[in-house]
Amino acid sequence: MVEITFRRLKTPEELRQAEEVQQAAWGMRTEHPVPVSILRAIQDNGGFALGAFVDFHLVGFTLAFLAWDGQELYQWSHMNAVLPEFRNHRVGFRLKIAQREEVLRQGLAKIRWTFDPLVSRNAHLNVHRLGALPDQYLPHYYGTLDSDVNAGLATDRVRVTWNLNDPEVVRRLQDPGPLGPETVARVEASQVLLKTEPGEAGLRVPQAVEEPGAGFRSGILEIPFDLEALREHQPDCLRPWRQASREAFRACFDLGARVDDFAVVSREHERRAYYLLSPGPTTPPVATDAPPA
Repeated sequence: MVEITFRRLKTPEELRQAEEVQQAAWGMRTEHPVPVSILRAIQDNGGFALGAFVDFHLVGFTLAFLAWDGQELYQWSHMNAVLPEFRNHRVGFRLKIAQREEVLRQGLAKIRWTFDPLVSRNAHLNVHRLGALPDQYLPHYYGTLDSDVNAGLATDRVRVTWNLNDPEVVRRLQDPGPLGPETVARVEASQVLLKTEPGEAGLRVPQAVEEPGAGFRSGILEIPFDLEALREHQPDCLRPWRQASREAFRACFDLGARVDDFAVVSREHERRAYYLLSPGPTTPPVATDAPPA
């Protein structure tokens, strides 16, 4: 296995490599990466850029900066970028673990960030493995972005909050092993909040959104198992997926449901990806057209 070390970026050359990692990770076209000058300013003023190194070569990094929501101070994780050829080495997960340790050393206990809710590998990492909880749905949050990973889609995002000392978070950071039968049973018993069916290329396409009903106890909100395969083989379904998932998330959040897990389940020899939802706390998540305060 490749030996990878994790530490803060130090030299101008390492910060310059971070620009290259951003461009490769997201397939940036006319967009500009966060430049060395901004990375240095954040690094030296309360935020930090942590790198994953193979020898002296940067293969991934995470960038966070101090944020304030009017009530408490936390770290905002602006990006977690990994070179495509290292995505199967758990670099993203290990960078988040290093990020958590850094924030705890600062005496803080919360990190927030956004991700595209249609990308199943990110949902699995952020929600299932890390235990971060989605609490806002943000339509077209970044506007139009000229990059491979955003091609053909509005930049909808979910914001997640990672409560670093929560016992459930600590439990999930341990290796959970394979998907448990209780999760499979929950998927089978849950209300279907976004109905789908196979499209012309055999990939799932959305059909109808259903709101959580009276007596709602558990729901599943399906997304594409492989968004890149959809982009390649059924590109005309990208916008319907974005619109349907937007409607489903906003309906669920408006009614106080909360996402508490994510699972990929094999059903009739087909791998399918689901957010798992349950009745929420007294204060529901937020579905909004505006950035968070």
